[in-house]
Amino acid sequence: MPDILPSLAEIDERIAVARENLCELVEQPPAYSGAADEELMSQRIAEQEARLELLMKQHNELFR
Repeated sequence: MPDILPSLAEIDERIAVARENLCELVEQPPAYSGAADEELMSQRIAEQEARLELLMKQHNELFR
């Protein structure tokens, strides 16, 4: 089955969700249980940043 490209509106919606997720992750109070939680939080932030970067690239490609 061929990949179906998302529409510009779908990408914009996904961008909004990724930005909201990033804000929530960054605004969460620091964990008190140690470095493992900090590492997990850093990993989640990095994943959302990577997702946002990919979505922005897709958006720019469609917008051209």
